[in-house]
Amino acid sequence: MRTRMTDPLLQPYTLKNLTLRNRVVSTSHEPAFGQEGLPRDRYRRYHVEKARGGVGLTMIGGSAVVSPDSPPSFGNLLLYRDEVVPWLRRLADDVHAEGAAVMCQVTHLGRRTSNYAGDWLPVLSASPLREPAHRAFPKEAEPWDLDRVVRDYADAAARCREGGLDGIEIQSYGHFLDGFLSPTTNQRSDELGGSLTRRMAFPRRVIRAIRSAVGPDFVVGIRMMMEEDRPDGLMLEEALEAAGAYIADGIDFLSTIRGSIESDATLARAIPSMGTPSAPFLEFTAEVRRRLDVPVMHAGRIADVATARHAVREGMLDLVGMTRAQIADPHLVAKVAAGNEDRIRPCVGASYCLDAIYDSGDTKCVHNPATGRELQLPHTVTRAVERKKAVIVGGGPAGLEAARVLGERGHDVVLFEAGALPGGQVRIAAANPRRRELLGIVDWRVDECALLGVDLRLGVLAEAEDVRTERPDIVLIATGGLPNTTFLTQGADTVADTWDVLSGSLRPRGRVLVYDDNGAYPALDAVEVLARQGVPLEYVTPERTLAPDVGSMNAPAYLQAFAEYAVTTTPAHRLVSVRRAEEGRLVATLRSEYAARQIERTVEHVVVEHGTLPHTDLYRELLPASSNLGRVGHRELLAGEPQHDVANPEGHYQLFRIGDAVTSRNIHAAVLDALRLCLPM
Repeated sequence: MRTRMTDPLLQPYTLKNLTLRNRVVSTSHEPAFGQEGLPRDRYRRYHVEKARGGVGLTMIGGSAVVSPDSPPSFGNLLLYRDEVVPWLRRLADDVHAEGAAVMCQVTHLGRRTSNYAGDWLPVLSASPLREPAHRAFPKEAEPWDLDRVVRDYADAAARCREGGLDGIEIQSYGHFLDGFLSPTTNQRSDELGGSLTRRMAFPRRVIRAIRSAVGPDFVVGIRMMMEEDRPDGLMLEEALEAAGAYIADGIDFLSTIRGSIESDATLARAIPSMGTPSAPFLEFTAEVRRRLDVPVMHAGRIADVATARHAVREGMLDLVGMTRAQIADPHLVAKVAAGNEDRIRPCVGASYCLDAIYDSGDTKCVHNPATGRELQLPHTVTRAVERKKAVIVGGGPAGLEAARVLGERGHDVVLFEAGALPGGQVRIAAANPRRRELLGIVDWRVDECALLGVDLRLGVLAEAEDVRTERPDIVLIATGGLPNTTFLTQGADTVADTWDVLSGSLRPRGRVLVYDDNGAYPALDAVEVLARQGVPLEYVTPERTLAPDVGSMNAPAYLQAFAEYAVTTTPAHRLVSVRRAEEGRLVATLRSEYAARQIERTVEHVVVEHGTLPHTDLYRELLPASSNLGRVGHRELLAGEPQHDVANPEGHYQLFRIGDAVTSRNIHAAVLDALRLCLPM
């Protein structure tokens, strides 16, 4: 058994004059939990939870901005405000009290923001080249711009020191500073453009100003693009030379980045999601470490403890970033130290933590709803005073999460699942080979349920009498839903659905039309699976764009399949009806949303995706004998209090629906339903 003395991950590390208790870092990222640009209570509790969970160093302010003409593009902290200092101090004090160190990333976003945000000041860059992702046409920075930005960097660093932080990290990939370093984005003809010496002159000026502002003892690092991964971009040799100069100017550690982030496609390669190799940049980072005399940190799809341990043990890096892994489980390090490595909630690489910022305003883990809600929901479940009998019907994410939480509460839990395997729609989604890691959501909960003594009864289509026989105090219906084809005016019985594709029950012959009126993952999964089978495809959507609910971290992999297999796309058209032609083919009628006309497509198969309708037969049958008649008190639910509605005093049990048994939603909604309902039970 590994111990603190033998596990490479748990060894302390001294960075300059700062001793970290272990080698694990939560690297800089912006969860968008700040309020008015300040790291107030929600932001603080998010990082304090990681400190309680054993991390050696947590880094805040993923791209905390130093100047007003660097307006937040994703909830960034505002380091140019003096009001930030007391909030930094409170966060630092609380993190230190839990034994961890804390640093802040500082930046000027440059062109990676919008001209139409904040104070509507012109966006700056080394050269007037538009960034595809954020779409601003930047102004070429003038000498007076550079003078004030240098002062802003120095002042922001001083505020971080005054706020009690242990150090800062300068951001230099996709933002203002590397805009000068990279030959791709620096097309200046003055003394700051051209040769490497000239291109790195402004970043060096910033580093020296920061070092002067914070003094010799404060830790100053840089997270730096060490190779742009394109022919005309910054290459490793030039990056190493620049990094050497930065170190001479006062940089204490280097965090490596490979690739660029100016578009969805490049960002997805630089921050890889599911379906890509684990830790793809470790060897690259090891080469950087061999060639530079400075501590090296790296985070890039290092999602599991074994890979992180290998990286440290083999000397590939000094500090290992497990950022998304600790969004999934902020107690990861504590579980390693306690010998409970097998109980770590896994990061499945869904990248919902990133996509949710743009989709719903802030970071969310796809299957840990307590992350970011630390003020309302705990990461550890306490035992209940009174033991109850609970019956759950349905073994998808909602049902399994309910079983896990009620098991942690110490209740006697039985879960009925009709299928031979648990997982529900997660298992269907994971049938796309690229997304098979989603099964980690299921497997972790099944393992936890086994440890907690939950009685999982698989292959049992539970009926009302099966539930009543258990004499339950609590009944949770998590039976999910079934594909909805009711929107069609004709031909609902002729179409297939995305479940048919992903389960393999549809074996297409000839051309297929996939109609997506959901705009989420299922239709794109179906297209990807069919395309890779060589099926000729047309994707039709009433939206103006493809799958608007699939974010920028996940869309590129689907778009790659669209491009590689020449999938035809037809936006802004709604599927009205389907009829069978004489020869057995299907005729799909499409109506334009913007013109008074209809068009027809003749194909062998029509696949539709319109979400699901709740499967509620069992719920309706159990409803009359329930004490609450299925009612959920929203005030109690949101306050974390027990449900106490007694609408039927003669009732024998409380009855609730969760997940898609309520309405068609996503994985995160399902597990959130279960967690906050079951925590006070």
